[in-house]
Order: sequence, then structure tokens, then C-alpha cells
Amino acid sequence: MSYWNRVLGAPHTREAYAAFVRAQDERLGAFLEFDPERRNTADRGTEDGRGAGGHRRGVGLLAGLPVAVKDNIAVAGFRLTCGSRFLEALRCPYTATAVRRLEAAGARVVGKTNLDEFGMGSSTDNSALGVTNNPYDHARVAGGSSGGSAAAVAAGLVPLALGSDTGGSVRQPASFCGVYGFKPTYGAVSRYGLVAFASSLDVVGACARDLDTLEAAFAAMRGLDERDHSSLAPEADTGAGSAVPAGGAEVRAVGVLTGLEGLAPGVQAAYASTIAKLRGRGYELREISLNTLQYVVPAYYTIATAEASANLARYNGVRYGARPEMADNPDELVRTARDEGFGPEVKLRILLGTYVLRSGFQDQYYLRAQRIRTAIRNELNRAFEQVQVILTPTVPVLPFAHGEGELTAFEQKLADQFTATASLAGIPALSVPGEWADGLPVGMQLLAPAFAENRLWALGRELGEAGTPPDYPAFPEWAASAGYRLDLG
Repeated sequence: MSYWNRVLGAPHTREAYAAFVRAQDERLGAFLEFDPERRNTADRGTEDGRGAGGHRRGVGLLAGLPVAVKDNIAVAGFRLTCGSRFLEALRCPYTATAVRRLEAAGARVVGKTNLDEFGMGSSTDNSALGVTNNPYDHARVAGGSSGGSAAAVAAGLVPLALGSDTGGSVRQPASFCGVYGFKPTYGAVSRYGLVAFASSLDVVGACARDLDTLEAAFAAMRGLDERDHSSLAPEADTGAGSAVPAGGAEVRAVGVLTGLEGLAPGVQAAYASTIAKLRGRGYELREISLNTLQYVVPAYYTIATAEASANLARYNGVRYGARPEMADNPDELVRTARDEGFGPEVKLRILLGTYVLRSGFQDQYYLRAQRIRTAIRNELNRAFEQVQVILTPTVPVLPFAHGEGELTAFEQKLADQFTATASLAGIPALSVPGEWADGLPVGMQLLAPAFAENRLWALGRELGEAGTPPDYPAFPEWAASAGYRLDLG
């Protein structure tokens, strides 16, 4: 039986599916654009019928799977707003490589999801185009910047959603919404078609309710792309992952962090509970300390804002995007376009990045942050000589209320400590659901060496079996299955 027959009871149509999603999304705000009628890119002959993992079109776990895509990733025929007024009217003429490869494996893009403007934020409240609510408590945020993707998956609107992850933008909302959130090794998935925020950190990641779907999506998307010089062919993977089979027995020793401070009580309890579960399942738990952890947030925001300043310089109101109706000269046109088009958080990060790149300041800030980044990577490499995987909380706080009543913008940035660690090192990471505190999801993050994604799948399945989250209040029973399909024929 097809997915949507199971969803709505046969016989059913695309119109019935669209009505179902739109009704659910009225109170969620996950989608900026929803169009299940859009024709698959692969059907138009722009892909060779195979994904990067060798899947034939329409065959395998991804065949017929409805997929949502964060609205800073290009999909032909949809808008590409980046959650910004600057690009609100832009209709995308091309499709990102990662999306084309998913479509070639049979997946069907059905809509674009909400995000913090240009991926800059931890709540999706920074979107200029809408508000996304946490599926478990609408007064709280879904996380960010891929909040729309995580919320759509958690609410059962789609089984798989793509997002971008620069400093935790897939993993943090996945933790807040109680789903799996995956960041691949930098270079494993092409960035072609992903709107640049911080080019040395940005990756295309994904959220899903089950690991089989997430692993299949990664297998389809990964691989060399001639349009992205930072991408790598799977056979070029030189990390330990190329030699690590999928079996859980290959992960024996797990590193746990000592001396953690500033965790919310619910997160602290969930971390202790996860450690106890792993110990009870026979894993060797080794305490490790990361001395560079205290430098992660300042190093990340120095590098990310500097790269954002350079990347966002292209938005000037001339070639595309918002343009003021009147301007006396070119300089005024650019100033007015940026003033009207960018939101406060984007302006703040551009100003910070421009400052640290000024002549005389690069050595003091940007280059120093890059040296700290190298120290973080080296310390993690030494840790991985002792353990196969490192366990951390995904986020040190629980999902917080909309606005700054519970967590200020500065405190939200400090909460990126664990997720940004993996981003600076360029290693893969997985946020695993299953723990709960005060009725809210708490994710646990697994870190592995570069290209050792198989270790994440293995241990993630162990943790996933250890605890099943309660259903989302309107979450239908059919959405918990990995076997659903969308028939758009």
C-alpha cells in the first residue's frame, strides 16, 4: 500500500495530501511554500537516473518519498527566499546537486521550509517571512536555523527534510523537535545550490524520523561534484569511516565529557541517563576533556561572521533581489536596498564580520580564530585515538520560548558550543532523539572522525532503540513507519 493510502485511507489524491499538510501547517508554520504538484527534476531529464549512491530512479528506500527542502537550498520552480525580504520574490532557475541526486533516487520535493534569515539564528524567529512553532509547545521555538525542516518532520508532514548546517543549524532544531538531525563530513555532500553563509563551515544536512531514511539520503547525496571544488568522491575518503562497517559492534569505546558546566537540569539528567544506557549495553565509557571547548563559540562566530560579510556583499539591489523604487545615486541604491532587505541579525553579523576583517584586525581576530580552529581539530583527533565516538548533549538548554524572555540572543549563541565544535573541525555529527525533560525533547549528539559516518549510524541505532519519544499530539500512527511512499503519478 502506498504511503498516502496509509495516511488518508485509499483512494486518495495529491489534493487530499495537500489539504492535510496545509491544515496541519496552519498552526505550525513549517513551510514557506508547499507544492506537491511540482514535477520531479529527474523526470525532466536533468539527471542520469541514478543518485550518487548508485540508486536507480524510483527504486529503493527513497522511491516516492516526500521531501521538504530548507529555503536556502535551490530547487527549480520554487522560490529561494533564504527567509529574507531581500529575496522574497526570487524564483529559482536551477536545482542544487544534493536535491537532484535525491530526486534521481526517487524522492519527491513537495515544499520549501522556513528558516532564520540566511541561516543566521537559533530559533527561526529571525525569519522575515513567518514564525515556526515547536510541535510540542507552540509557545516555544522549533530551533534554528533549520527550524521549519525539523518541525515538518516532527509533525509528520514529511518523513525527510533537508537543511543547512553551519554551526548546528540542523542538529539544534532536530534536538528541539525530537527527530534525528545529521551533519555530514565537510566535503562529503556538494554545496552547489546552497546559498553561502560561511563557506568553510556550510554543509547540506537532513532531518528524519528514522535512521534508515537518513542513511539512504546521505548515500544518495554524497559524492564528487564538478560544480563544487570542496566536494569529494566517496572513494577519496581517507578517514577511518571508509574502513568502518555498519555493524554496531565496531563502536566499542565512547568518550563522555567531564567538567561540563551550564547545562539546564533537564539536559544534565538526560546526558547522565544516556551514559547509563550505553554502559548498560556493554559499551566502554571513557571520560575525556576538551580544553578547547571554551574557545569554540568565539572562534566560530569570528570565522562565520567574517565569511558572511564577504558572501553577503553580493546582495546590493543591482543584479537580483530587493531594489528600492528611488535612489539618487548607486551608493544610495545599495544602502537603501540593504537597509530595507536585511533583518537585524543579518546586519549585526555583517558588521561584526566586516570589523574583524579590517586591515590591522585580521591577525588579532580572524587569523587567531583560525589557529584556535586548528587546535580544536587537533584535540578531537587525539581524542579519537582513544575512542570511536564522542557523546555530548546537542544543546545545553531546552527549547525556549519565542522572543528573548527566556534566552537572549547572546545566550542563544553561547548555546552553540557543542554543535559548533563539530562544524569547526569539519567532522560528522548526529543528534539522536529519545530523551525528554519537562515534556520537551532533548537530543544527544554523537561525533565521529571525518568520513566515519557509519559509526554514527551504528551507535545512533543503539540509542534510538533505548528510548522512543511520545507521539506528537496530532502525529498519526502511519508517520512512524519507514515504509511510506508518495505516489504522484
